[in-house]
Amino acid sequence: MKKLTPSLITILLLFLACGSDDNSSDDTSGITYSLSNAFPNLAFSRPLDFQSPLDGSDRIFIAEQGGTIKVFQNDENTTSSETFLDISTKINTNANEQGLLGLVFHPDFDSNGYFYVNYTPNAGLSVTSRFQVSSGNPNMADPNSELVLLEIPQPFTNHNGGQLAFGPDGYLYIASGDGGSGGDPDNNAQDLSNLLGAVLRIDVNTTSNGLNYAIPRSNPFLGLDNMRGEIYAYGLRNPWRMSFDPQTNNLWSGDVGQDEREEVNIVSAGGNYGWKRFEGTFCFSGDCDDSGLVEPIFEYAHNGNDQSITGGYVYRGNQTPSLRDKYIYADFVDGRIWALESDTGSPDNQLLLNSNLNISSFGVDNDNELYICAFDGSIYKLVED
Repeated sequence: MKKLTPSLITILLLFLACGSDDNSSDDTSGITYSLSNAFPNLAFSRPLDFQSPLDGSDRIFIAEQGGTIKVFQNDENTTSSETFLDISTKINTNANEQGLLGLVFHPDFDSNGYFYVNYTPNAGLSVTSRFQVSSGNPNMADPNSELVLLEIPQPFTNHNGGQLAFGPDGYLYIASGDGGSGGDPDNNAQDLSNLLGAVLRIDVNTTSNGLNYAIPRSNPFLGLDNMRGEIYAYGLRNPWRMSFDPQTNNLWSGDVGQDEREEVNIVSAGGNYGWKRFEGTFCFSGDCDDSGLVEPIFEYAHNGNDQSITGGYVYRGNQTPSLRDKYIYADFVDGRIWALESDTGSPDNQLLLNSNLNISSFGVDNDNELYICAFDGSIYKLVED
């Protein structure tokens, strides 16, 4: 990670101002892209997560920010969805970045019926809980089955993270923001004694030490003084949407920036991603010592309306072959969608299109086909024109 002096920052900003503002290379493939409404007969309220369990049912589950999870068949002609779970009475949605923020299914969901959610029951708390599907109806969860696994105090109402993902190791990964406000006033992301500004990893298949989970023995900070053993990686501002690449097992994450940069990171055990000492590769505060910090795989500037990254997926499907092996992500504010080479040795970034949508999340179905959640209430697919 480069340490930039004020004069170098000025030169770089002037360069960026004079250059292209699309944060991308020219499209040399000759292929153009557009969005197709994947389920034109359905509409959702602020969809924030798209998940599909590997249970042979080919169903799609959409988590809505207000606290509802909808389920329907993965068929573009589907005309209705059912309410799988409604925890809206448990949810605080008074702040824009709170609500039902994450959903994931246990790898053995087909046999145990377990799934996990992350939500904010009030302005000062984030909760990760386990629920179980109803024994009599596979399209309905048992609302009384909640087992709270983890509670994280939140000093402010923004930067809650909330993405959940099971890794190839079978552990549950939890994205946690820095606790909010601006500039991380309490330096939470560099403080390993709390669970903020980090990616956490827990074992939900066993319990220990009075917890409703266990901490994997291989977690990098387990057993160290004044450090939370649940932390897998840290130094993150607001990791908004993370996903595992099923081919390489890399954990990709977007990290929403402060004033200058949006980041794409590959998250690894023990990694310190710099916030708030650095925002991307820009020095943000302190002595700007970059020793031991992990650089982002890619970053882009706040040019135009590019202001808030929505992390996506490395595309491993078959319906859009020109995008195969590329990391697809977007900017929530601007609506532009890019494809980044997943070969980190050559991070070429291609602008695919400007959707003019507030893109909140991406997801994949059982065939690794990619879907896009937008706050206009629709779910989209990228198609080659």
